[in-house]
Amino acid sequence: MKVLFMCTHNSCRSILSEALFNHLAPEGVEAVSSGSFPSGRVNQRALQTLEAEGISTVGLSSKASDAFEGSPPDIVITVCDRAAGEACPIFFGPALKAHWGLADPSEASGSEAEITAAFEATLAKIHERVSAFLMLPLKTMSPDQLKAELNRIGSL
Repeated sequence: MKVLFMCTHNSCRSILSEALFNHLAPEGVEAVSSGSFPSGRVNQRALQTLEAEGISTVGLSSKASDAFEGSPPDIVITVCDRAAGEACPIFFGPALKAHWGLADPSEASGSEAEITAAFEATLAKIHERVSAFLMLPLKTMSPDQLKAELNRIGSL
């Protein structure tokens, strides 16, 4: 099973989600990420946050969804923050779709400690949601059941 995490620039939230998901996922389940308007670079603080938690950053890059044309995802999860007025990217194709909105920690301001705390809080929220996802009985769930559970997880 392949899960695609999408946000606008594919530089922070979707990168954090991809890396943490792959860190926790069992064999046979993998995550990738992309953006509707990829920045072409990964946010350095996102990489630092992952590395501080012992999560590999090898191979992470900012890219568009067409990178997966030959190997489309089974599930697409958008992680943009609709509450902040962001336009969430749209993935065309048969994949099951869900939304797990996250505030963008790269927009945080304040002291170094406050900005670091914003990244850590975002990663903690992703950890909570990914852990809930990975506890689902994926092999026995119908697509409708899975979509309902993914939407529930997005509200955690």
